[in-house]
Amino acid sequence: METDGITTPFGRRAMTLGMLAGQVIARTVSPEASVDKWKLYRWLCEARPKLAISDRALSVLNALLSFYPKTELAGNEGLVVFPSNAQLALRTHGMAETTLRRHLAALVEAGLLTRRDSPNGKRYVRRDREGVIGDAFGFSLAPLLARAGEIETLAADVTAERLLSQRLRERVTLLRRDIVKLIETGLEEGFGGDWMGFEAEYRHEILALPRVATPEILSPIIAALEALHAKIVNCLEQQFILRNTAGNADHTERHKQNSKPDSTSDSEPRFREKQDGDGDFQSEPSAVEETVSTKREGAAERTADVAPSATSRHRNTPPGAGSEPHKPYPLPLVLQACPEIIPFGPGGTISSWRDLMTAAVVVRSMLAVSPSAYENACTVLGPENAATVIACILERSGHINSAGGYLRDLTNKAERGEFSIGPMLMALARANGMPAKRAG
Repeated sequence: METDGITTPFGRRAMTLGMLAGQVIARTVSPEASVDKWKLYRWLCEARPKLAISDRALSVLNALLSFYPKTELAGNEGLVVFPSNAQLALRTHGMAETTLRRHLAALVEAGLLTRRDSPNGKRYVRRDREGVIGDAFGFSLAPLLARAGEIETLAADVTAERLLSQRLRERVTLLRRDIVKLIETGLEEGFGGDWMGFEAEYRHEILALPRVATPEILSPIIAALEALHAKIVNCLEQQFILRNTAGNADHTERHKQNSKPDSTSDSEPRFREKQDGDGDFQSEPSAVEETVSTKREGAAERTADVAPSATSRHRNTPPGAGSEPHKPYPLPLVLQACPEIIPFGPGGTISSWRDLMTAAVVVRSMLAVSPSAYENACTVLGPENAATVIACILERSGHINSAGGYLRDLTNKAERGEFSIGPMLMALARANGMPAKRAG
């Protein structure tokens, strides 16, 4: 046990309040106190952010602990270690002496060590004839033993904060996934709702996330995302209830829908080596598509015998078949999802739908899409949506073998009510992340 009074450092080093506090704490060590030095070192590594010490300083402390011969730091034994700077440099993997001195001073100032300087500033030990240590001059580990309980508490707090941050980050990830997929579902199914507003609110919250987020930052963002999630779910539930009510009001209002489990509305078709007059590859219909087409033709023949007034009241018309072209999506969303088309606009910018349609004509020629294929798409989808599809195809041109055949296939699906631009735009907007940079 160390019973010496307050000592001052050797040479020109000034006495600081940190040195004084460390020596005062060291004098409070109980003779019965003991702690495993390596367990204490692990606590120090956990509590390092709260102790304001660097990892290099901890490596120096690790070297000092290795010079203490026993595993347990006990209050009834001498806790002074006295290695030279050369020996410390070896156990810190060749750390420079100036760096070593700086980290030793930081450990003393943090109150984890105290100096016991000899009259000449050297570190050594004086033993009696039996080899028992009398006076030892070097660094005392007594402050570590005195603050063991405090260090353990700090380590537990840091661990709890890390686990809380991990759970909050997981919650943010789940909310982001759910919100994006629910918005996609609403757009794909054609449900009524402010889906663009939901998307804008979602991006506003996500852009506020810093690279390293603390629980204090994550908590309000999670609350906002949960509120948005609840609004989206409520909107979908109301639309679903209304659709089911309309479907169950009269038995004759039901109609069969295409239920291909392995088909998606915006998937890319397979192409075969058969060319039409325009030089575009045609999509190869699968057996499932042919079966569905046959069933539809049979259903059309059966319903031809029904009175026109009854069919007009009870038959649901597919969204894209014989109806007016769909309303275009907002231009900023299109440019955010498809920034590659912006340089093809007049003057290298796109600031209106007319600019986008002008750029689409240039890109159509560049992608070898025939005029007839593009004109057919404009007739079915509308000129704005046709230009939007061309922009999407340009964005994914590296994954599409035949742009003309792909456009024809999407146009045919839109005529049958099996294609919606919304999911394609949302997927590309998420992939690009930041809003497109526009001039003008």
